[in-house]
Amino acid sequence: MSVSVVLGTQWGDEGKGKLVDILAADADICARCAGGNNAGHTIVAPIGVEKVPTHFAFHLLPSGLVNPTCTGLIGNGVVVHLPSFFEELDALQAQGLDCTGRLFVSDRAHLVFDFHQIVDGLKEVELGGKSIGTTKRGIGPAYSGKASRSGLRVHHLFDHETFAVKFRKIVEGRFKRYGHFEYDTEGEIVRYRALAERLRPYVIDSVTFVHSALAQGKRILVEGANALMLDLDFGTYPYVTSSATTVGGVCTGLGIPPKKIGKIIGVMKAYTTRVGGGPFPTEQLNVRLMHTGRHGVELTHRIQDIGVHLQEVGREFGVTTGRRRRCGWLDLIVMKHSCLINGYDSLNLTKLDVLDDLEEIKVAVKYIVDGKELDGFPGTLPYSRLLLLMPWLTANPADLELLAKVEVVYVVLPGWKTSIASIPSYDALPDNCKKYVVFIEQFLGVPVEWIGVGPGRESMVKKELEK
Repeated sequence: MSVSVVLGTQWGDEGKGKLVDILAADADICARCAGGNNAGHTIVAPIGVEKVPTHFAFHLLPSGLVNPTCTGLIGNGVVVHLPSFFEELDALQAQGLDCTGRLFVSDRAHLVFDFHQIVDGLKEVELGGKSIGTTKRGIGPAYSGKASRSGLRVHHLFDHETFAVKFRKIVEGRFKRYGHFEYDTEGEIVRYRALAERLRPYVIDSVTFVHSALAQGKRILVEGANALMLDLDFGTYPYVTSSATTVGGVCTGLGIPPKKIGKIIGVMKAYTTRVGGGPFPTEQLNVRLMHTGRHGVELTHRIQDIGVHLQEVGREFGVTTGRRRRCGWLDLIVMKHSCLINGYDSLNLTKLDVLDDLEEIKVAVKYIVDGKELDGFPGTLPYSRLLLLMPWLTANPADLELLAKVEVVYVVLPGWKTSIASIPSYDALPDNCKKYVVFIEQFLGVPVEWIGVGPGRESMVKKELEK
């Protein structure tokens, strides 16, 4: 099959960009199928004759563009904020990455406008203490408009009079819903007339483009955004994104039939992180101990726990928002759920080196509620075939209240207490490090094919899969 897919397996920020960068070297097309500029990858790649290592920040554009022979495609399932599109493109070009003639946008992609971003913030304020913790990039409101059939797509830009009428109507609807916020409707209409002309050379019928490429035997790499646990259906709803982040989103977001999809690679961190609100059973919180010192002075002593270690050593700050990520132990219940939904052929285990200095490493293997083990992640069916034999068995309800009650059961594995940053091969990894990898493989029933041992693009160990 000529379509390979890279997907996030947890709550995002797993390091998908590095694997996409590596695989894009052999791809003709790298395509985005969902999300918007709420995604974020940082890739370090050599540029120019002198091969100067350069940091590239990708948010909306396919990160496979780092390969100068790869064409980037923003599919119909993506929502596009045009000012951000050109800002990102201009920044890449200024850094020496020439994207001329090899970046395209689907005419069916929906548009994100500045009023969507304003509304995104207003919706968070409405939620108060129960806010979702969105990036406030307007992604949710844009997808809401798409679902309610009131959104504007890329092709609407090229009939300016019709665009202007539809645009005014949409903005007026937002004023009625949220009150009259500061927004220059007419100024935006003028701005988008100019943006439309600049965008025109990039716009294509993406369905025809993709299927023509498939007919020619070209290799397509699909770069997933966000991750399974942020999926609108299968994630920790409502603390999720607004698009399909699963392998199903590849089909709907690019117009690719399931039979054309070949290899599906899931990218997972060696531990777990998430940003924003929502449940996180294995999260490791900071601890502050208060005590009274001499002369009655109250002193604060911070215990630097595993959460802080993972944040600082793993540099867990968002590329798109700069937010500090919440951190915790690897949760294999979450990963089992992810594997069920997406059916990964292999896994890319990233940031394994962040665990180098730990004496012991915990891995979540069970959830217990009221003394009983859950069959899996809340909302999933039991794994055993007993459900077929005994249909009266029920699945765990897809309810966050249940998730908030879980007691996590861990397996404790020994650390390796040595740096793996310069390790050239899987066989050269410390024994305890390999035992950690094998434990993950055996629990999930999915092989680990790639292992990240450092931040650089060269710091990726390839583990040969058994035939």
